[in-house]
Amino acid sequence: MYGDTYHGTGSNAEADRDNKRGFDLSVRLAEREQQTLKRNLTPVDQVAACSHMAPDPKGLPPEYGDENQLVFAANNYLGLTVDKRVQQAAATAAREIGTGAGASRLVTGDTQIHRALERDIAETKNTERSLVFSSGYVTNVGVLSALNPDVIISDELNHASIIDGCRLTNAETLVYDHCDPESLHVTLEQRAREGNSDESWLIVTDSVFSMDGDIAPLRKICTIVEEFDAWLMVDEAHATGLYEDGGGIVQHEGLSDRIHIQMGTLSKAFASQGGYVAGSEDLIEYLLNAARSFVFSTGLAPPAAAAAREALSIARSGDRSAQLWRNVEWLRDGLEEMGYEVWGETQILPVIIGNREDTMALDDRLREQNVVAPGMRPPTVPEGTSRIRVAPMASHTNEDIDRCLTAFRKAGRDLDLL
Repeated sequence: MYGDTYHGTGSNAEADRDNKRGFDLSVRLAEREQQTLKRNLTPVDQVAACSHMAPDPKGLPPEYGDENQLVFAANNYLGLTVDKRVQQAAATAAREIGTGAGASRLVTGDTQIHRALERDIAETKNTERSLVFSSGYVTNVGVLSALNPDVIISDELNHASIIDGCRLTNAETLVYDHCDPESLHVTLEQRAREGNSDESWLIVTDSVFSMDGDIAPLRKICTIVEEFDAWLMVDEAHATGLYEDGGGIVQHEGLSDRIHIQMGTLSKAFASQGGYVAGSEDLIEYLLNAARSFVFSTGLAPPAAAAAREALSIARSGDRSAQLWRNVEWLRDGLEEMGYEVWGETQILPVIIGNREDTMALDDRLREQNVVAPGMRPPTVPEGTSRIRVAPMASHTNEDIDRCLTAFRKAGRDLDLL
């Protein structure tokens, strides 16, 4: 029993505990600090294009600074977290249904707002049905572990939730070169020669990659997957809501009928919380029975479901995505004209610096000018590709974009990067 494992008190108790089979976390933290990998929480006063920020208060209340920070670091791409329509939808659901689901969806946590959201997602993604989970992370983990294929073939830069999902299966996981259809084809050919003809294969890729801002060649991948009679799962977390009719890259390229599993999140463009999977009737029925992260989790909170549904409606009918792409083009052009190297082809703008020390110095100089655009360094990104990840929102004004560019120009010159 837990209560019987330790009976010491006071300083001697601390010494005894250090000699037990425990964890010296102070050493681990010191190691992370030495490797410049230790992170701190940074409270904000609101989730928006501009926010007051506070240094990490640990267990105390945050103390916010006087100046507004321009946030180019969030995935709130359409800027809908503070939209009154989205807030009202959440408030109405809280009042009429409740603040929480109260139980697993399979018990009593399944409400009309969950079902309405799932119908809207399925319509947007051009599938028979969809299923909403409590986060995007547990969606990937749940889908992969429930399907438990014999072999998973994964893009080398797929999200951590896909990697962890692979680890929870009994599958042999093969990795192909990033966004390289030829590498994928070679990998599948080799497996076909060496493996069992009865194996189940699942190819998994992000559609938009969160660090490089590039897009998977989905049409070519579909053709290869079909050649080998396998299944394809596409993670649309950073694409959902930004393209035609609120869809993602899959819809933008007209590939809904060629992809077996479409996954995405509600916490980015849809300004809420949660994840979803969309596909066939059989897929959804199987997952709601077999995905442990769905079966054994309390259902998504009704206000979150309502907020996501309203955000999806706005994305489908409004001009938010058009404004986002205007801001993206303006920022990219401005940064490149200064001499910065900007990767990607989406709303994620990785400004490549290369050296990790220079990158973090640029991060600091931008913050001094009240612009928050985070530095990304190894192991998050490959060695030699440290970068500032710039993520504009549709809600950034022309003045905001100009201020961001001015900050990059001054910081770059001060650090001899331009």
